[in-house]
Amino acid sequence: MIDFENVMQRVKHTIMLHSRKKKILDKDIAEALGLSAPYFAVIKKREKIPYEAIAYFCKKHHINMNWILMAQEPHAF
Repeated sequence: MIDFENVMQRVKHTIMLHSRKKKILDKDIAEALGLSAPYFAVIKKREKIPYEAIAYFCKKHHINMNWILMAQEPHAF
């Protein structure tokens, strides 16, 4: 099962790299994912992963979605 907290930690890490902020708040994650802060609070409480928002986030930042969701690095062939 994909863990909400782990996914959001990787999203947070990506935001930190792109913004150079030292502390990333839930509102920053919500904004980066294109979600409202109240909606993010609801899905955080329910531990519901916003797959579509993460897909667009990954596309925007040129990140492998497997890394965000499952901490899986791409393999070179």
